[in-house]
Amino acid sequence: MATLLEEVDLLRKIPLFASVDPGKLKLLAFASDRQNYKDGQNLFKQGDVGDAAYAIIDGCAQVIIETPGGEVPVAELGSNEFIGEIAILCDVPRTATIRAKGDLQTLKIKKEHFVGLISQSPELGIEVMRELAARLSKTTAELSEARRELNNAK
Repeated sequence: MATLLEEVDLLRKIPLFASVDPGKLKLLAFASDRQNYKDGQNLFKQGDVGDAAYAIIDGCAQVIIETPGGEVPVAELGSNEFIGEIAILCDVPRTATIRAKGDLQTLKIKKEHFVGLISQSPELGIEVMRELAARLSKTTAELSEARRELNNAK
């Protein structure tokens, strides 16, 4: 069983939380739940209601998109990654399925605690915006490349 200070240290390793006041991180860690997943277990499924975000403590998770042709793995995430925040910030269904690839250890942060921390920490709100903007930029570039390849194949 990890101590509260160990969980604060784990959160601090996540770039999103690096500049957050240690006292606020302590409260967040206290309110969070450590969750363990076995290989093949889902943290959540695409389309689910978002009730929490997850900090990956140890292990690897696959990001899977459901398509009419079946599941398509699109990315892998590892330690110190933060996932699931889009659904809780935007009140939209989960945009992908997240599945453990091997043993996976996470810290589950409930929506109300994450949103509360953002409202108390403007620096965290700015970091969240930067992270989401970076993801959007990467996705836009990947879509543009896929469109070019599709047009060239025609």
